[in-house]
Amino acid sequence: MEYLGFLPLLLLVAVAAIQLGIAAYAAAQAGTAARAGARTAASYDAYASGESAARGAISGWVKKGGFEYSEGGGADVTVTVSLKVPSIVPGLDDWEATRSSTMPRE
Repeated sequence: MEYLGFLPLLLLVAVAAIQLGIAAYAAAQAGTAARAGARTAASYDAYASGESAARGAISGWVKKGGFEYSEGGGADVTVTVSLKVPSIVPGLDDWEATRSSTMPRE
């Protein structure tokens, strides 16, 4: 019976750990998308745009939350991707994972 009092605390810790894992996964997806977008945008003979390459590098359930893409030019191409972090806790859906990548033009 004593352990029953710890159950809500254990559930809270488990939910926090799962949410932290989801946030880390979204940040990794944003980094992968930024690199893919920059690699494609930096190539002069690319068959696709940097944005479509970035969108293709993100798994579907992360992409559903929100996707922002920005690209800066010059001698180097810098791509920034922001993803909305999916939340399992209602009300905690305002987190964003933003990553950027720079590649030289080829």
